[in-house]
Amino acid sequence: MSREFNYIVRLHGTNIDGTKMVPYALTEVKGVGVRLARAIVKQLGLDATERLGSLSDADVKKLETAIDDPVSIGLPLWMLNRQKDPMTGDDLHLLASDLDLRTKDDIDLMRETRSWKGERHARGLKVRGQRTKTTGRTGRSVGVSRARAQQR
Repeated sequence: MSREFNYIVRLHGTNIDGTKMVPYALTEVKGVGVRLARAIVKQLGLDATERLGSLSDADVKKLETAIDDPVSIGLPLWMLNRQKDPMTGDDLHLLASDLDLRTKDDIDLMRETRSWKGERHARGLKVRGQRTKTTGRTGRSVGVSRARAQQR
């Protein structure tokens, strides 16, 4: 039984290398991590060591629908990347450009409400409590020049 091997598989607007194993190939879609990819492959009953290019068109279609709606195949809600959306209250799993746009909207909302995180985003500073004394410098204030140090 010889089937054609697809070296490039298209999923959610992304060209994916067909020579990669299925879970790792799925991570090339923005919004799908290794953990979610492995869970999807296990739920669908596919072989995790198989290459993506050797899957049949029906299996690729199953993967596509599972990535669209992971809850429909029985994955728990905590595996979704946007739980309790502030605008709708729904549990969503966003992919590709939808994920980017929603993240940008969240940052813009933080800026508008003048929250602390919004202020840090607006000023281009670190947001999550990292140190800023020596790292994250931009501009000309990096380091100590040797000539200035010798003059003193």
